[in-house]
Amino acid sequence: MHIDQLWRYPVKSMIGQTADSVDLTPTGVVGDRTWAVRDEVRGGIRGAKKIGQLMQFTARYSSRLGGDVEITSPDGSTITSSDPDANARLSEALDHHVTLWPLQPPTDLDHYRRGAPDTDDFMAELNGIFGREDGEPLPDLSVFPPEIMEFESPPGTYLDAFPLMLMTTSALRSLQLALPESTIDTRRFRPSLVVDTGDLPGHPEFDWVGRSVSVGDVELEIITGCPRCVMVTREIANDVPVDRSLLRHIVKDLGQNVGVYARARSAGSISVGDGVVVS
Repeated sequence: MHIDQLWRYPVKSMIGQTADSVDLTPTGVVGDRTWAVRDEVRGGIRGAKKIGQLMQFTARYSSRLGGDVEITSPDGSTITSSDPDANARLSEALDHHVTLWPLQPPTDLDHYRRGAPDTDDFMAELNGIFGREDGEPLPDLSVFPPEIMEFESPPGTYLDAFPLMLMTTSALRSLQLALPESTIDTRRFRPSLVVDTGDLPGHPEFDWVGRSVSVGDVELEIITGCPRCVMVTREIANDVPVDRSLLRHIVKDLGQNVGVYARARSAGSISVGDGVVVS
């Protein structure tokens, strides 16, 4: 097995960029999710669970990792975070009043605190976030860090929950076999690492939970499966359509998970083509 793809996402919930190599630390891919959109209507940092159109935008760094970002909107126009009218232009493109923010210190708890819900019905709010239909189960929320009940992400990060998400080529192939009419695009799932698992069937990464995976000189701790939400159903850019059947399959047949969450035990660099060994 070896690394097939590496991804970095400069702006939370926007489409990111592939890389030939990345630096990892216990807090994730260096340069990953260093910017995010704040909802100025309901408050709080927001991702595509709430503002689905974000997944139609692509983000890249203007120069250095962690610096200013260039955002390409669906119509092809470019917004740079340093532009004086960046917030106004992004709000117009999203048809929603937002502001663009770099990471703030972890002590700025108000910045990371969740915004107002769309409804006072807690279960309806969760079903909307996770894209669940009547009768479908919600994920086991106990697998997530407890702070994300109060905060949109662990303070000091724009991560959903854990630093890394790992998928396999087997998983992508299995999804396409199960849903031949669907567009199974890696961008739907927002992995940090995609491992080429050859002709292994199914979703072999599920069996890695609780084990260690070595990539080059870096050891990854595989924490838990990645419960999927409404984001995998979203339209992406202009070439991947809305697809609710994908989430129905994940919930019904895959225990709600695609891919696994992980954390690097130490800092190091990894590259496409590096061997992958499961303990």
